[in-house]
Amino acid sequence: MAADITPKDSTAWRIQTWIAFLISTGMLLGGIVLLPIDLWTKGYLLMGALFMLGSTVSLVKTLRDAHETSAYHKRLEHARSARLLKEFELENAGAGPGR
Repeated sequence: MAADITPKDSTAWRIQTWIAFLISTGMLLGGIVLLPIDLWTKGYLLMGALFMLGSTVSLVKTLRDAHETSAYHKRLEHARSARLLKEFELENAGAGPGR
């Protein structure tokens, strides 16, 4: 059976990723709140920031799904090729030299 080649992220990487996400989101929201502009303009910027955050999550999910599908199809094609080669070798194993 083939070994599992799924990449595993370390705990430190996950923690660093979440910390960076929380700091950047907090700084963005804090910057919007502290801007010396009208409340409706702050609301508009906040809506834009939240929409961008949501669309980024959707984009990342879509790209990840496409990558996983591609990897699955490659593994499937490799398994098919390996099976065909094995069948070919078994058929030709009985046919020695001079046959």
